[in-house]
Amino acid sequence: MRSPGLLVALLASCSSTEFDIPPEVVGAPVTTMGYHEGPAVFYDGEGPTRFVLPLLEEWDAEAVEEDLVLIDGWHREPANDGYEVTIDLLISRLEAAGFSTTAEGPLRLEILEGPPVLSWTPRSGHIHLRTASGRVEELHGFKGPADRDRTLIPTHAPSASIVGASIALELDELDAGEVLLTERPLRQVLGEARERGAAAVVSAHLFEFNVDPTGARDHLDAIHYGGVPEGTELPCFHVSPRTHAEVVGAMKRGGSAPSLDLAARVDLVERPLRTVIATIVGDGQAEEVVACVAHVQEPGANDNATGIAGLLEGALALARSVEQGKAPRPARTLSFVWGDEFGASRTFLDHTEGTVIAGISGDMLGASRERTGAICLLERSPDPGALLPVEPDRHTAWGAGEVSEEDLLPNGLAVVMRCALVDVGIAVGGWTTSEHPWEGGSDHDVFLGRGIPGVLLWHFTDFTYHTSLDRLDRVDTEELRRTAVALVGGAAAVADARTSDLKRYIESALRERFERQGAISEFEVDEVYGELWGDWSSGTRRWLADLCNGLPPGGGAR
Repeated sequence: MRSPGLLVALLASCSSTEFDIPPEVVGAPVTTMGYHEGPAVFYDGEGPTRFVLPLLEEWDAEAVEEDLVLIDGWHREPANDGYEVTIDLLISRLEAAGFSTTAEGPLRLEILEGPPVLSWTPRSGHIHLRTASGRVEELHGFKGPADRDRTLIPTHAPSASIVGASIALELDELDAGEVLLTERPLRQVLGEARERGAAAVVSAHLFEFNVDPTGARDHLDAIHYGGVPEGTELPCFHVSPRTHAEVVGAMKRGGSAPSLDLAARVDLVERPLRTVIATIVGDGQAEEVVACVAHVQEPGANDNATGIAGLLEGALALARSVEQGKAPRPARTLSFVWGDEFGASRTFLDHTEGTVIAGISGDMLGASRERTGAICLLERSPDPGALLPVEPDRHTAWGAGEVSEEDLLPNGLAVVMRCALVDVGIAVGGWTTSEHPWEGGSDHDVFLGRGIPGVLLWHFTDFTYHTSLDRLDRVDTEELRRTAVALVGGAAAVADARTSDLKRYIESALRERFERQGAISEFEVDEVYGELWGDWSSGTRRWLADLCNGLPPGGGAR
């Protein structure tokens, strides 16, 4: 291990604008302590380094900020107005950079149209409180897609206009024609509320992890972003905890009972669901493909405007780096995919003629640690840590996913991506990142479901997740740059794996094995678990050897 003192010297020698790696680092093991909270990696200047440095230099921060402003200004759902604007932006930017739907060069662009779907676009909405004195107070309202309260209407909720409805706080107290005001999730109460003849349901539900960790209590004004089943006819709304408390307080003050006015206007339009695929064709092994995916729907700035814009600029920066000779054109093909979450990945896998060897999901790439509490995380493929996390492994507040021994398909994708995170940290003079076992919930699951190694880069715990607070003021554009460069740099390293990379990857994989088995011994975990990590490590090294020797790792998959 490199001593802490030498690591400090290493980081001090790197600046955010100069990316020359000090010569004393080459050929030495570099501890990740200080930025990446995970197994140590070996550094010798190979692997992701040859892509990370030019990507950092080529990053166009001004273009990214312009893209973020446009994307965040829309409420995005599959094929709705905001989704279409975003897809058009992607196409325009990619075409301007030389990605073509007609040429046979190395930069190719495909726009796939799926079967028509019934798109849902919220236009406006409000909730007014009519007090006992006759005063009318607006609790929440929005008149355009960029307005603060735009998550007031749950996805797929219908248009509505209700005036002067009385309020019930419990299902068993709800009479026909009344509005149910609850702190429970909508899906838990919709069925019974409909049976009781409710006029509408209003929920102030938030996740447990939505509580503001800064002490500012911003979550009291957060409106949950969520949805109801498509075709729901009962009007539904989301409100903030502060609004819930205000209405409950008005009901308890005595006198004439307060009532609610509720309005929602949504448009339903049938449109084809589009998926965008930008491809850098491989130079030598084009039939093997590494895919990177960012989903377009969901209206948050971090989730997932940062994923959309970050992956876009990463793809463009890589194309520029290759064109200018700053980075090699990868031997294997790289495909960048944007569209509906899960659906775009399935569309891509069903469409591609190549053998897909890895899938990397970019979801929530740019959260500000200061303003959300979140840091960059690498979620690994299902490995023994997903069966039983042993310190320093631990699950996030998202929670563990269901996994069995049969789901453990050894691969080295996480090793390469860990190296990419560390390379970015070294280059920018330090960066706090971490990792955790597989939990599931984004596009990497589609690849895993088809036997293809998949990982996720994201930020958590972001207390603004799936709320109205997830807007541009919670985004750190420098954090987005670092994360997107790690994602694209790691993906390019997988696509361009060489025999000269193998020493770094094998050394890093062995360090992980020693650290895992040391932890197992320290915490006196069943020896069977240690055997699982031993088998995983052996399989990982074989996968990496195949990858770097130009063979389809693990046999490949479609």
